[in-house]
Amino acid sequence: MPLFLTAALPLLAGCADDGTDGKAVPAPVSSAGPDDFGCLSPEQARTGSVTFPAADGQQVEAYTTGTGSTALVLAHQADGDVCQWVPDATRLAKDGYRVVAVNSAGSEVAELTAAVAYVRARGAGKVLLIGASKGGTAALSAAGSITPAVDAVVSLSAPTAYGGMDASTVVPRLTMPVLYMAAHLDTAFADSTRQLSRATGRAPVNDLWIVSGARHGVSMLGDETNFARVEAFLKKYGR
Repeated sequence: MPLFLTAALPLLAGCADDGTDGKAVPAPVSSAGPDDFGCLSPEQARTGSVTFPAADGQQVEAYTTGTGSTALVLAHQADGDVCQWVPDATRLAKDGYRVVAVNSAGSEVAELTAAVAYVRARGAGKVLLIGASKGGTAALSAAGSITPAVDAVVSLSAPTAYGGMDASTVVPRLTMPVLYMAAHLDTAFADSTRQLSRATGRAPVNDLWIVSGARHGVSMLGDETNFARVEAFLKKYGR
């Protein structure tokens, strides 16, 4: 190959002919599509993958589905991500709720506070928080500082404290209905759930369900009886 042609090849790399006058033009650069979180269908990602800012400057990623004037903000477990909530989010959306499952990557309280602001800006008249395990600790902690207050909270297998959050110091101040649920054989979390419920002194409703089995957090909702209990609570205080 002639030397001058070999030297010219790097200059042409990444370029394309425009097909009219032989001049080289930059090749198109592909743009990333909406985040599928590793579990969403292309349609779910296109219509439901959202990002919104938190007060501390972080960008919060979430999956949203459904419509309606009542919004449910979901917080996942430490061993999961937004994908953990997608099946239940789909089911709750069919019940008529607007659902936002937050993909936690930082300060959970700031993320949930931002999610509540996000749904309220889009017309939600009522907002309820649902958290599983450390997400339950986050939901209870956030409920103590969000203004105006959320309408109700559901805590599934929450520890009293996690990662700098101490829900046991917050729940005595809560003034909205709270539902606590944990499994009897999920011993440490059943104990922490009882402790949190006992400390919740001002809430007008303080429902405590210690259910059978050893399921933890989100997995408890795989039992239809447990799901029905949560569903009834949401309907009563979210409609």
